Amino acid sequence: MLSPKTYQLLVGVFASLGSVLYGYDLGVIGGSVASKSFINTFNPTSNEVGAVVSVFTGGAFFGAGFAGPVGDWLGRRLTIMVGALIFCLGGGLQTGAQSLGYLYAGRFIAGLGVGFLVMIIPLYQAELAHPDIRGRITSLQQLMLAVGALVASWCTYGTNLNISPDDNAQWRIPLGIQIVPAAVLALLILAFPESPRWLIDHGKTDLGLRTLARLHANGNEQDPWVLAEFEQIQAAISHEHQEAAGGYRELFRDRSSFRRLFLMTALQASVQMTGVSAIQYFGPTIYAQLNVSTQDSLKYQAIGSVVALVAICVTSLTVDRTGRRWPLIGGNLGNCFCFIVVTAVVATFASVDEPTQKSLFWLFVVINWLYQISFSYTCGTLSWVIPSEVFDTKTRSKGVSIATMVSFAFNTMIGQITDPAIESVGWRYFLLFVICNFTNAIFFWALMPETARRPLEEMNALFSSRSWFVPTMQRDRHAQYDLEQRHEEKRANSIQDNQAKNVTAMVEDRSDTS
Repeated sequence: MLSPKTYQLLVGVFASLGSVLYGYDLGVIGGSVASKSFINTFNPTSNEVGAVVSVFTGGAFFGAGFAGPVGDWLGRRLTIMVGALIFCLGGGLQTGAQSLGYLYAGRFIAGLGVGFLVMIIPLYQAELAHPDIRGRITSLQQLMLAVGALVASWCTYGTNLNISPDDNAQWRIPLGIQIVPAAVLALLILAFPESPRWLIDHGKTDLGLRTLARLHANGNEQDPWVLAEFEQIQAAISHEHQEAAGGYRELFRDRSSFRRLFLMTALQASVQMTGVSAIQYFGPTIYAQLNVSTQDSLKYQAIGSVVALVAICVTSLTVDRTGRRWPLIGGNLGNCFCFIVVTAVVATFASVDEPTQKSLFWLFVVINWLYQISFSYTCGTLSWVIPSEVFDTKTRSKGVSIATMVSFAFNTMIGQITDPAIESVGWRYFLLFVICNFTNAIFFWALMPETARRPLEEMNALFSSRSWFVPTMQRDRHAQYDLEQRHEEKRANSIQDNQAKNVTAMVEDRSDTS
């Protein structure tokens, strides 16, 4: 029999197939629009290339918005199924596109599906996971995103290398492959457990307890940790119902909820302003400024995807020990340094001799790979881990939905402006990301508290009782035994109370008989 944590991990991995779709698209579209067959077929302008990218993230913006209320209404699993089915439709339209308008429609619909998936999957994972491994499981979102990007990078490299520029299969095959994991996810997601928090919140308390026991104690409903967690969830949900919490208004009216919403939307915006989308979507365009062919640029990006995947694997193993706050700060500073070097290389490349250009080119390649490590190990992973764990049950779906919408809004903006900006101002465009990474680090140093290893039901206390300015905040460790210990203490106190009542009753009986 699988251990509870292994079972939780496997459920999280399967749900993360939805993240593979997003990562695959990040990796596939740059190579597809840069392929010779695509250019020969559509002859797109720079604005049209930007639109091919941004219409996808525009659809994802709306998908993330719809996923919030749908996730509360249908549950987490059915919302994942809806997102996967929508993505299959969009993927089919893209693969068979005969015009840019046809392609735009497929991109928008696929983006709509990805918006559903990227919003709901880390939330679903967080609600299933034990606090000790919650970071590891929710980090699967970024890990599987990297797997998707890796597969896409090598796929586009292979089709560009081996398929004739006169054959549209050069870009249709990479776009069609993404339908496969979406179909598998849609077909099998109902075989996995529903979120116990959603079940309890919707009055299915017995099923919620059974699901908790299945996830955390091999089905033992009398396990101390399971009972303590069940009682804590019930108490939190009961309080939320009494306070009539849960609407979008609650996110803006309640000080603690608004603080979390503000920080999570800022986090998602900041991740896009690290420059990652500019690198992922327009890598071949940036490499072209260094006189590198499309084929070679796709190869270097594919190697970068391998580097990023390794970094995320390390994050998944360490995120619950290193915490959230300081890796986020350090990652932004690392990103800042990388973009300083990128800006300097692109700015000076055209004005130096050929041997120096070769050295600058390899410096750019290496610093790009270092950037992949810095971003993937910190900001990329934590941008999905933190929002999924800070909101309470009644606002979690809506709060994560709004934060994810902000992510896609900024992603859309970067996708639309990067190609024209590089054409217009060249290397100066990268100064934007130097500045943003530095200010991101200062912002999170000042305002982001540590959230690692806390039960989800204790986030209200964290964000209600702490000052907004938290640079000196001490990390509170909430290990596995805490909930068990609280349950045992409660049981011991109950036994002592009963014993005291029995003694009192015996004394009163003796007094009556005398």
